[in-house]
Amino acid sequence: MKLGIVIFPSKNLQDQANSFRKRYDPNYSLIPPHITLKAGFEATEEQIKQFTDVLNEISSHFEPFQIATRKFSSFKPVNNVIYFKIEESNMLNELQFEINKRIESEGTEYAFVPHITIGQQLSNDEHSDVYGSLRMNQFNYEETIDRFHLLYQLENGSWTVYETFRLGKEK
Repeated sequence: MKLGIVIFPSKNLQDQANSFRKRYDPNYSLIPPHITLKAGFEATEEQIKQFTDVLNEISSHFEPFQIATRKFSSFKPVNNVIYFKIEESNMLNELQFEINKRIESEGTEYAFVPHITIGQQLSNDEHSDVYGSLRMNQFNYEETIDRFHLLYQLENGSWTVYETFRLGKEK
């Protein structure tokens, strides 16, 4: 089974991201806007139980924390992805590091860059046009993150929540 670990932002931020994703992201219908903590990886049914125990333990060691996003950014020239850049957060970085340290899988393809994808698989010209106009926009979203989710992928390629993990000792 293919699993992933993500943070879903607030409905307000998801709605804002989806206003772009429905035009620029072919994965729009497969998964809501999210911050990837651990990219897709394969696991057996037995491993899933172990992973949920580990994720429960990790979640109890982290308190809710703030994230902020204020600008668009891009991964070009590596790939033509446009995203909401999540500002540097020690707590977010530590959570991602701990999850990836404790739940081993094949190596990650990229370094952790916290973001919410709003456009991908764009041609070079389309990327240049869209990113050129979007980066002029100003916005300011700040919110508290109090949970993360273990997802699994369905046969049709969409993702659904397997289990949710609330941050903090008081759950």
